[in-house]
Amino acid sequence: MKLFTINTGYFKLDGGAMFGVVPKVMWQKLNPPDDNNLCNWAMRCLLIDTGDRRILVDTGIGEKQDAKFFGHYYLNGNDTLHNSLQQLGYNASDITDVFHTHLHFDHCGGTIVRHGDALQTAFPNATLWSNERHWRWATQPNDREKASFLKENILPIETSGKLRFVPVVEDGTVPFDDVPGISVRFAFGHTDAMMLPQINVGGKTVVYMADLLPSPVHLPLPYVMAYDMFPLITLQEKKRFLEEAVDNNYILYFEHDPSVECCTLVRTEKGIRADKTGTLQELLNA
Repeated sequence: MKLFTINTGYFKLDGGAMFGVVPKVMWQKLNPPDDNNLCNWAMRCLLIDTGDRRILVDTGIGEKQDAKFFGHYYLNGNDTLHNSLQQLGYNASDITDVFHTHLHFDHCGGTIVRHGDALQTAFPNATLWSNERHWRWATQPNDREKASFLKENILPIETSGKLRFVPVVEDGTVPFDDVPGISVRFAFGHTDAMMLPQINVGGKTVVYMADLLPSPVHLPLPYVMAYDMFPLITLQEKKRFLEEAVDNNYILYFEHDPSVECCTLVRTEKGIRADKTGTLQELLNA
């Protein structure tokens, strides 16, 4: 099994929203905001090549929205989803599975592309994965979260005929479609039934953190995003996960940190914090 970082570019989000109740005087040292209080964040996906399967975890924000939409998020950087795949020798038709951690626009927007007036999958040979509980949540959104669930990103996944669901568990993990070495854990604080792939490779365990831990600066327990639907559940989930991760020397893979791809953990007087940081390949080879 081989793992590859897939960079899809950067976007900006309000710093206060990303750090929740933490005062700006504290978080601005971690990710300095611009004059509009916006901080830059990555949209870092992951490709898992098992030999038989090529599984793409999340797809970034995509390219099909209009200029007004993209103007809210100040997209920047030279990376795109398809360019990053091509640089590694892959193309869209090589992808056998697209695994959506959840269906917020910055995580699934690249799955569907626009051809003229038609919306269709960007990955013609891929099964498109979600779970039934999150699918209901995303397609029948509440008023607070519905701006993050865009119909043009989500409904064509179903009409493609390629949608499949991972079974949901409240605790522990479930195997991912009987693929050896890959399991799925669930988190319910950020949005309902978000999925975190957990990959065993070369004797090490990599966990794709999605929005449970957007970056290593979110490791302190109170650093919970204002975007989270159920922040106290996120707090509990972070605490349980971090204890498990530090005990088992997991490698945490960050979707949104602008510079740090991965870290391991260590216990300190202030709590569990980042230990070794680096690229995915650096920590896998350490």
